[in-house]
Parts: sequence; structure tokens; C-alpha cells
Amino acid sequence: MDRSAADTSDVEAPSLGHVLRDGLAGLNAVRVARCLIAIAALLLILVTLDPFPDLRSEDAATVVGGRMALTYVSWGLLAAVAVLLVAVTDAPALKTLMTPLHLCLVGWLLINIVFSESRGVSIQRFVLAASVTSLAVLLPLLPPTQRSFNLCLGAAALALLALCYLGVVLAPQYSIHTALDVSEPQLAGDWRGSFGHKNVASPVMTILVYVGIYLSAAGSFVMGPAIAALAGIFLIFTGGKTSSVLCLAIYALAALVYVTRSLWLKRLICFVPLIVMNLLTVGSVLSPALGAMTRLLPLDPTFTGRSAIWEFALAAVAEKPVIGHGYAAFWDDVTARQTAQGSEWATSAAHSHNSYLDLAVTIGLPGLLLVILVFVLAPLGNFQSAQAHNGSRALAKLFLTVWLFGLYYGATETFLLERQNPIWFMFALAVAGLHFLARFQCTDQTEPQR
Repeated sequence: MDRSAADTSDVEAPSLGHVLRDGLAGLNAVRVARCLIAIAALLLILVTLDPFPDLRSEDAATVVGGRMALTYVSWGLLAAVAVLLVAVTDAPALKTLMTPLHLCLVGWLLINIVFSESRGVSIQRFVLAASVTSLAVLLPLLPPTQRSFNLCLGAAALALLALCYLGVVLAPQYSIHTALDVSEPQLAGDWRGSFGHKNVASPVMTILVYVGIYLSAAGSFVMGPAIAALAGIFLIFTGGKTSSVLCLAIYALAALVYVTRSLWLKRLICFVPLIVMNLLTVGSVLSPALGAMTRLLPLDPTFTGRSAIWEFALAAVAEKPVIGHGYAAFWDDVTARQTAQGSEWATSAAHSHNSYLDLAVTIGLPGLLLVILVFVLAPLGNFQSAQAHNGSRALAKLFLTVWLFGLYYGATETFLLERQNPIWFMFALAVAGLHFLARFQCTDQTEPQR
């Protein structure tokens, strides 16, 4: 009931201390902890423990490697706390992850590690990948409401963008590629922000553009447009052509999928261009006919001579097509391997520049098939279910867009199952988000009841 001015004249106004104390008392410590873990995970993957590496120093890679112990501990602790927090209130959601297909993938990875050419390296990197992936999968469940999820996502995005722009303004030598870089001095002038390379900064900024658009649709009319605009501007200055083109193309593709009702038609829209893209790239070195077709195109689908790397990787697949060479254990020391005359430089590559081909090299063709079933085919079916039965369609569209971007970005770069790669983290988050949205409704109450 409303009170009049006379009624309130003799009531003592609460002091600032009382207001703060009452506000803090109203906070749920567990809910706050869940949000803090979510933000910490996002910042750890996006900012890392080694932001702004000095690429002018030959010891840059060594410095990062020296902090790997801290990286493992940080991810391991965050993952352990996240599992404990989620297990208490979201056990039904966790049980839905125990599918035969998911268990087969994990089982195959373990078998692959046992037969790895460098078992110690595979075990070590798998432990980190498991921690990172666990956090990505659990992150949609950590914030207690969709509103708090949006706030966590927006806060982490703004923090990263602020850091990147401050780096460009205050320390350009650490946030912009220079002609003094030990490797790839030809990238001078391209922005990289707090990341170690523009090819990491550009796809991250693309995903942040999608995040900003989603937050705008969700009602964040200040934070959403700010994130989208700042990320879009930064993306342009990174000089990342692939990410810039995919940014708009994938958003248009996602919009088309969103308005398409038939699941089979959705599959055609999503996967036919992806198959064509892989045929025109990796396929061009397998088939002379495809190679002749690619040479007629007005652009270079081999991305400046990557065909030599693809040939080298395909030869590695032929050596061990079933079991592979071992999870994350092939590209460390390939200089001694035989290559075709004139393509010896391919042995200096860090990866095959194609996520699907790289998985065939490391975990074999059965492993690649399982990854395709789990991370390529299943998410679209989950989106179809979420679109039909879940009220959070804007969130489902965000996850769909990030997932689609990952699928197409994977045709040009390697990131699938790649430990603390931020693109892998956001991709796995999107896949998990679609999985949960297909089975549960989002909670929007101020006091969530899970």
C-alpha cells in the first residue's frame, strides 16, 4: 500500500550503510560464485595469463611455455569448482551429456592417446583440453538465470575490448604487429590486441560481434551495440580477411537457417557450402579435376600455397588412417619427415590449416567421424528442437551463429579440440548451449528455482 508524505515524515531514512548491508545480505553467495567462475573462465580464455606478448623477442614462445604449470593449475581449479557448483543444482542437465556418442568420442580419444607416437605429450595436452572443454560445456549452466548469463558474457567482452583498445593506444608495440616481429614481419600494422597473432584476434572479434548483436536483441541497448561496434571496428583493423568475410556471410547464413522450418533443408543450407569449401581447398590436392576447377576461380582457395601443407598432412593420414599419430602430438617435430621435392617448407608448419584434416592426422579417421557426429551434425538437430520448444530463441540463434562460424572457420584454420584455443572454447560453449536449450527452458526469475 502506498504511503502519504505525512505517513513517512516520522520514519528514519535508511543510511547508505544500511542500504549496502541489506543489499549484500540479499545476495546469494553461491549465485555470485557461479557468475564469478563464468567470468573468470571467459577472461582466462580470452585474455590468457600472458596477454600482449612481445613478438620482437625470440624468447616470446619460451616465456609462454614457462607459465604452462600455472595455466594447468588455473584451468584445473576452475573446472573442478564449476563441476561441483553445477552438480549440486543441475544434475539432470549433466546426465544428458552421458550419451553413447559422447562416451564413444571420449573413449576413442583415450585409446588414441595410448597408441600415440608421443604418449606423454598427448596425455599432458589432453588434461588441459579436458579442463578447458569441461568449463566451456558447463558455462551455460553456471549463471543462475539467462539475464545473469548475458551480464557475464557482456562484462567479459567489454573487459577484453577495453584491454585491446588500451593496448593499441598505450602500447602499440605490444598490440600491433610490427616490422620488427621475429616471425611474419610482413603483418606490420595489423592489430592483434592482447593476443599473440591477428589470426586469433580476428575470429574472436567476429564472435564478439555476434555477442553484441545478441545482447542488443536481448534488451541490452547500450552494452550490446557497444560490443558489436567496438568488436567490428577492431576486426577491420586486424586485417583478417577470412574472418571479416565470414563475419557477414555466416550471420546471413544463420539468419536463413533461423527462418527455415525443415530440418533437412537446414542441413542443406548449412553443410552443402561447407562441403564445397573443403572440396575446393583440401580436395583440390586430392583430385586433379577439382584442382583444375580451383585454378579457374577468381581467388586463390589454397590461401597462398597451403596446398603443400595439405599434401603433407594427407600423406600423414595415409600412414596411420585408423589410429592416427596421437592427440596433439604430430606437429611438434615433423622436420625429419619426407616431403615432395620443392615442398620441404611444409614441415615447418604448426598445423594443417584445416581442422578436419588435422583431426584425421592426429586422432585418425574414426576420431574425425565421431567429432563430426558430435560437433557438426548433432548441434543442428538440437537447434531445431530448441527453436520449436524453447522460448529463448535469441540465445539459440547466438549459439547457432557461433557454431556455424566455427564450422566454416575450421575449413581454413585448425582449432577443433585444441586445448586453450579461444575459438574452440566459444565453439564448444555454443554446442553445449544448443544441447541444453533443446532439453531445458532458460530460467529468468530473480530467484531461480532449479
